[in-house]
Amino acid sequence: MAESKSLQVRAEAFNLFNHAQFYGPNSVNGNISTATFGDVVSSAAPRLMQIAVKMVF
Repeated sequence: MAESKSLQVRAEAFNLFNHAQFYGPNSVNGNISTATFGDVVSSAAPRLMQIAVKMVF
């Protein structure tokens, strides 16, 4: 009986071009009475990449 083998390679990239991605209107401090008025307080993760290799036999 013959065995079959294969190698699977997968690559994924998120935010590949590393553009800033903010979380809607709450991502910027809009409280005018604070010292951090206008500062960005939350954003999406920077560039993320992963590679997976799987051998099937």
